Amino acid sequence: MNKSELVDELYGKNECTKKECRGLVTSMVDTIMETVSEGEEVRLINFGTFKPNSRKATVKRNPQTGKKINIDAKVVPKFKAGKGFREKVATNLKPTGQEGYKNK
Repeated sequence: MNKSELVDELYGKNECTKKECRGLVTSMVDTIMETVSEGEEVRLINFGTFKPNSRKATVKRNPQTGKKINIDAKVVPKFKAGKGFREKVATNLKPTGQEGYKNK
């Protein structure tokens, strides 16, 4: 599902216009991105937590050339699914080996 499909889904389930639904989705995503980029967590109970995650500098190896590459320290966004979200996915989907997940 992409952003447009999410807007359509919300539009079908709520009493607001498509424009209002699009604005709400955009506003929510922008707010989460802004908050995390300022170093704060965003916790949505039963959905998950968005937070900044620090990675330290390290040295990796290019597998094609064998040459060592220095990787700088950086901060990246991290999402951890909440208990309700994890349970919903586990209830609705089952693992099918290498092919990925399929509906029951």
